Amino acid sequence: MIKHMIEGIVLLSIIANMIAAQDEFFEPSYNIGGYGELHYNSSQKEEGEAVKKMDFHRFIIYYGFNWTEKWSFKSEVELEHNYVKDGNGELELEQAFVNYHTDKYGFQAGVILPSVGLLNDFHEPPLFLSVERPEYSKYIIPTTWFGNGVAIYGQAKDFSWKAVIHEGLNGDGIASNWSQGIRGGRQKGYKANAQELLYNGRVAYTGIPSLRIGGSYSTTKALRSEEGLKPIGVSLMETHLKYDGNDIMAVAEWGNISYTDHSAKSSTGYYVDLGYDIGKMLNLSGKLYPWIRLTDINPGVGHESEDKRHYSKMMFGLTYKPTNQIAFKLDYGTKTYTDKEVDKSTLINLGVGYNF
Repeated sequence: MIKHMIEGIVLLSIIANMIAAQDEFFEPSYNIGGYGELHYNSSQKEEGEAVKKMDFHRFIIYYGFNWTEKWSFKSEVELEHNYVKDGNGELELEQAFVNYHTDKYGFQAGVILPSVGLLNDFHEPPLFLSVERPEYSKYIIPTTWFGNGVAIYGQAKDFSWKAVIHEGLNGDGIASNWSQGIRGGRQKGYKANAQELLYNGRVAYTGIPSLRIGGSYSTTKALRSEEGLKPIGVSLMETHLKYDGNDIMAVAEWGNISYTDHSAKSSTGYYVDLGYDIGKMLNLSGKLYPWIRLTDINPGVGHESEDKRHYSKMMFGLTYKPTNQIAFKLDYGTKTYTDKEVDKSTLINLGVGYNF
């Protein structure tokens, strides 16, 4: 017994020395980055005057620190709408986690993002064509969705994968804001109820240059505060595709949230983008994308007011990127509800976004 213990200690010592030797010449370092976006929005219903607003929607700072080649810390702090006062604006810690990474797999623990859709993991403004994030990334996948949890991830040839155990959802927020899907149920890491957790898994294929095809599944029971009310069962399934190459930008996302013990049976939606870079044709320095987007969002399938919330949207836009990290954007759209008594809206947006 003692002999085996000694052998174990010696083995651990050898492993520790090997790791120390690996990192002997590594110097700890830090990195800083961020992104932000300024928006001008005009919205006009059929009967009424246009509502016009300007907003510096988001200002984000990244900070990362590398202890060794494999161990690091990553964080992201966001200020929304310029300031926080009297319930206006938001200051949020969207990411703050310890990360372990090798060529094949990794581990995260802290404030993390479940891996759902294209924009929840990577949501910098130059990555999408419109001024505002796609509404799919609000009412189907509540981007940015963050909270306390742990994750493992990896790469196997042309496939990447990630599995997340995350704080769950607040059923009261979902029930009272049914027209926004699960957006109102996010706990955002603040003293989050962990009696029921969220389980999320994602896989993506990247074996073809410029193409990503993926999907994910997430499930939880969203607890209610009132005694006797059953938790709302939530199961989110989504699939996505993005091609960004040969002057083409094409995106398609579809998602469906199934509920139990809720006033709606499900929330479902999709959008499709198609843009083409004509910058070379015009001898421009940078990229210029005329583009079109088709969207359909139904946040309350089976709800008594379903038709008043189910809408489709057609958008046309122009996006200029002098570099890949700066985007100037203009778009025009119309929003039409299934219920013809709900006024159609006309939308005009201008914006600039950046990341570094």
